[in-house]
Amino acid sequence: MKTEVDLNCDMGEGFGQWVLGEAPDEDLMALISSANIAAGFHAGDPNSMDRVVKLAQQYGVGLGAHPGYRDLQGFGRRYIRTSAEELVNDIVYQIGAIREFGRRYGIALQHVKPHGALYMEAAVNEELSQLMVDTLQKTSSDAIIFCMGISKTYEVAKRLGHPVVREFYADRDYDDTGSIVFKRQVARPDPQQIAAKCLRACQEGVVRTVDGNDIPIEFESICFHSDTPGALEIGRAIRSTLTENGITIAAAATVLERAS
Repeated sequence: MKTEVDLNCDMGEGFGQWVLGEAPDEDLMALISSANIAAGFHAGDPNSMDRVVKLAQQYGVGLGAHPGYRDLQGFGRRYIRTSAEELVNDIVYQIGAIREFGRRYGIALQHVKPHGALYMEAAVNEELSQLMVDTLQKTSSDAIIFCMGISKTYEVAKRLGHPVVREFYADRDYDDTGSIVFKRQVARPDPQQIAAKCLRACQEGVVRTVDGNDIPIEFESICFHSDTPGALEIGRAIRSTLTENGITIAAAATVLERAS
């Protein structure tokens, strides 16, 4: 049974006057321990990055860069066919933006979590994962990589000795392979059912798949999405359910340090 886990959420997902999701970043930030902040390619702009990084500093939340495909219109959820080198250059560029706003407020970059289709591409693309991890070891050697446990990203990071955290997706379904089931339109889920799913994963190390089977799942962080309908209620239910059952919410860096 887990006694400590990170709770992360994707934040700052808007652009100018456009905002995706119904939950204010301020309210979500009070619930989580690590924030993945949109860095301008799939969402986010300099003003939103400044605002949300400052919130992370105020709430004592681990600062994460959330780089995506250069796809504002598709919110970074459309696959873009290009070279691993070009994608990694885009990742470095976006990480730099979040890092500099972090420096402005005296908060160090804790982690990097690719967004959407880029996250899923890295999960199956060893060349991309290899170049990404190689580059992070040169530019952000202390920055934790967030990924799925079954991904190429995790395999490469472990092989190269780079700090890495596996995620459990609270508001996404799993198939029997341990991969998340992608849906463009997510219905409003029951927050208590999601919280119970997270608690079971922490206590029993299993998750029920869309095919009705229980599969083992290993993770250090639980993720929920700010654009999921009812995200604020979901975050509140997860946090209260875990803490009421003796599970501490702590930033990813703290979870990794205590586990080592």
